[in-house]
Amino acid sequence: MTIKEKQQEIIDEFAFLDDWEQKYEYIIDLGKELKGLSEDKKTDENLIKGCQSKVWIDAEFKDGKLFFNADSDGILPKGIVSLLVSIYSGHSTKEILDSDFDFISEIGLQEFLSPSRANGLMAMTKQIKFYAVAYQLKS
Repeated sequence: MTIKEKQQEIIDEFAFLDDWEQKYEYIIDLGKELKGLSEDKKTDENLIKGCQSKVWIDAEFKDGKLFFNADSDGILPKGIVSLLVSIYSGHSTKEILDSDFDFISEIGLQEFLSPSRANGLMAMTKQIKFYAVAYQLKS
């Protein structure tokens, strides 16, 4: 499944949810499904700067694709980063760099987050792109 198809799937899932309480519950449930990171991966290098909560994203380049894993000490940020991991993990650096984050505004997520959480979300998306650039330069 392409990144665009995964994004559309998320847009469609959010369309079925009636209000933001249900949408928040959905995001929190996504976070509960996230594998998380071992303590040795919760380093300053993997820590996302600009998040209200602590959020870590780790990336591994394998067979021409980037695989992300993440964790957070907050339930909502963990759900948000889980959403991003589910979309972008398992794709080539080119696919990630060619993609956009328009689905975030299409589902209305950013406008329902506090300013500090919205900043954290943008920091997470930038980190995913950063990993894609860094691993593209290595390969």
